[in-house]
Amino acid sequence: MAPRTRDRSPALTVDAVVFGLDDDDLKVLLIRRGAAPFRGRWALPGGFVALDEDLESAARRELAEETGVHDLYLEQLYTFGAVDRDPRGRIVSVAYYGLVDLHDHRLRAATDAADAAWFALDDLPRLAFDHDGILEAALERLRGKVRYRPIGFELLPAKFTLTQLQRVYERILERPLDKRNFRRKVLATGLLEELDEVETDVAHRAARLYRFDRRAYKRLERRGFHFEI
Repeated sequence: MAPRTRDRSPALTVDAVVFGLDDDDLKVLLIRRGAAPFRGRWALPGGFVALDEDLESAARRELAEETGVHDLYLEQLYTFGAVDRDPRGRIVSVAYYGLVDLHDHRLRAATDAADAAWFALDDLPRLAFDHDGILEAALERLRGKVRYRPIGFELLPAKFTLTQLQRVYERILERPLDKRNFRRKVLATGLLEELDEVETDVAHRAARLYRFDRRAYKRLERRGFHFEI
């Protein structure tokens, strides 16, 4: 006698919503599926969790294998377990969201991904599985968390201008920010190290460069510091 449906254990996968920022848009990393189901459709990077690996390791492995992206800020988002979310059977997915400076990563599709590319959030294809919902949940989490944790710095190069930093927050929050007020707030945090360097190869007046001081943030965090933009 075949086992009853309720006696079968669901399979476990991970999916990753990775955001990057270019000069114009907040973008998300997608792969084109090279295998069924949804062959040829765009989807979030992800796959099945091996028996000998933890969830985050699985998410990082799938990202590296399917897109070539590695060494990024990654945080667990939510567990998606609708019964009919995957046509292959009862499959539960633990989703992560990540942030990268997209200029630091050369995309390389491999394994069961036929292609990998960055897409602007206002120009997305319809995604496979329930990935549209996962992406929306990740974007909502990002917009909430960026207000009280300095994770926006993960989208920038190591050295950046205050204008670049402001653009990060404006793209994520989808609203303009007052330049003077933003700069006053962010400089008052004590988290920026002003460098003795300015922009190069720019047509306008070169702006001062800064760096995010991670050690200062760790010290302040232990004292109960609350970051807020």
